[in-house]
Amino acid sequence: MDAFVFGSVTMLEVLAVFVAAVSGGLAAVRKRFDAFGVLVLAWTTGLGGGILRDVLIGDTPPVGITSWRLVVAALAAGMIIFFFHPGLERMRRSILVLDAAALAMFVLQGTTKALDLGTGALAAVVVGVLTAVGGGILRDVLVGEVPLVFADRQLYAVPALVGAGLTAALWQLGWLQLWTEVMVVVLVLGFRLVSLARGWAVPPAGPGWTARWGRG
Repeated sequence: MDAFVFGSVTMLEVLAVFVAAVSGGLAAVRKRFDAFGVLVLAWTTGLGGGILRDVLIGDTPPVGITSWRLVVAALAAGMIIFFFHPGLERMRRSILVLDAAALAMFVLQGTTKALDLGTGALAAVVVGVLTAVGGGILRDVLVGEVPLVFADRQLYAVPALVGAGLTAALWQLGWLQLWTEVMVVVLVLGFRLVSLARGWAVPPAGPGWTARWGRG
């Protein structure tokens, strides 16, 4: 993806940060945060996973506080949400699709960055998943809610794990190139959207864990 490189970050990362920051801004608006709170939550959601990733793999200071492109993308999303949220709230389905797209892009970007720095396949998979879900976890904690990835039983981390594992496997085989990267993004995006449409869920703890998986 060299054609999409802007300085130390890629177009993929900029888009993923912007889309994730939109969900953070919407969460802040629903909690009636002021303008500063909306911007902070948008920044946290868009860049939180990447900051955790960079700290874990030793790429410091993290791009989430050093790349002006990523910071601007997150803050721009927050400003757009603050001024235009009534219209965006009516686009909930579109936001869910965008959120799924951000998940897919973060998985690919986080896993490949870890592999580039020589972390090894297992660590890269963990880092890829954390990059994808970390911002959402921080968002939910800051608004005083149990993180969606733990409480809602939706297949959120599972598509991320599949995407990160596939990315690492393709890397090991020497098959990770533009078209296979696109394939990974489409696979994770499709997995997430199909799971939402079909109501697939992670079985809950307790005596009802043997209940049928989802509404499928």
